[in-house]
Amino acid sequence: MAGAETSNLLQTPLNDTHIAWGGRMVGFAGYAMPVQYKGIVDEHNHTRNEASLFDVSHMGQVAVKGADHETAARALESLMPGDLVGLKPGEMRYTLLLNDNGGIEDDLIVTRPAEAGTDGTLLIVFNAGRKDHDVAILKAALGDKLDIDTFFDSKALLALQGPKAADVLSRYCDLPQKLSFMNAAAATIEGIDVYVSRAGYTGEDGFELSVANEDAVKLAELLVSNDEVEPAGLGARDSLRLEAGLCLYGHDMDDQRDPISAGLIFAIGKGRRVEGGFPGASKVQKLIADGVAEKRVGILFEGRMPVREGADIVDESGNPIGKVTSGTFGPTIGSPVAFAYVQAEKAKIGTELTAIVRGKPAKGTVTKLPFTPANYVRL
Repeated sequence: MAGAETSNLLQTPLNDTHIAWGGRMVGFAGYAMPVQYKGIVDEHNHTRNEASLFDVSHMGQVAVKGADHETAARALESLMPGDLVGLKPGEMRYTLLLNDNGGIEDDLIVTRPAEAGTDGTLLIVFNAGRKDHDVAILKAALGDKLDIDTFFDSKALLALQGPKAADVLSRYCDLPQKLSFMNAAAATIEGIDVYVSRAGYTGEDGFELSVANEDAVKLAELLVSNDEVEPAGLGARDSLRLEAGLCLYGHDMDDQRDPISAGLIFAIGKGRRVEGGFPGASKVQKLIADGVAEKRVGILFEGRMPVREGADIVDESGNPIGKVTSGTFGPTIGSPVAFAYVQAEKAKIGTELTAIVRGKPAKGTVTKLPFTPANYVRL
């Protein structure tokens, strides 16, 4: 159902399909997006047990091209701390766009395609709410070094996620037998050109499918025609990613938050932690050496009441020691789960903490992330 509140928003190529499938549409990052179809918990559980199809076409797909791979990768490395030069053909890398203070401008994935004629090309997927901002940074810093092409209005992105995703996709191409987690390749599915990445945002095995806008509906309907696959919305996407320990930009990280406090040191190449050469490198290196004042932690709460973003975390005397940045009820866990930034000395696994929810205390325990085991497939 589409309400008046979504009438002035941008639409993905699947907008009418979402409505036909019974999607409840809401505004997100400037787009009309389905928050749920049958219900968030049902969609969450279906993703964990079968396979779900998510529309993530609002994300920003970009291609940059240099004279060769090293030229393009080194140019991006001047803005990002990941090891991009070391990417092998077909490999993907999660990394960050940082500012001079070490703050996170965005988190993103860079792919080095393996297909013939793609040497020097790198593919990037930015967050929906930051894509224009990010491209402006790229063009200002690297516009004289790289060709930068955006596909915001020409390509859709679908995410097929869940333990049955590989079985379903295997009916149309052989990539599930060839691709390991965080690898990508081109395929043809029922005559449709698709770029397939074994990745996602749920903690489950799955694939992201980049496809021309004009083919998006056909591909989505084809996948949902399989008995194992049902559409899922933003609500389940959020609960799934939280259980999987995955950050959401603008909530668990922003341009004031550094990657070390956020628990994202893995997004910084090991060699680059020493060499630097990216914005905010000296700040990041100092934080690695000296430690941080606050850390992002996972908290498992008692009871069933969700502890939402903005709730204060307090010590035994009721003094604020942190704040929740994401929180929901975890259907797989069967308990409320949350991320919070707390004083570093309170971040040890097993530490008991209290959140204040509507004036009442909610008791929780710092828990190792992810809350649910990751089911990524590495061949």
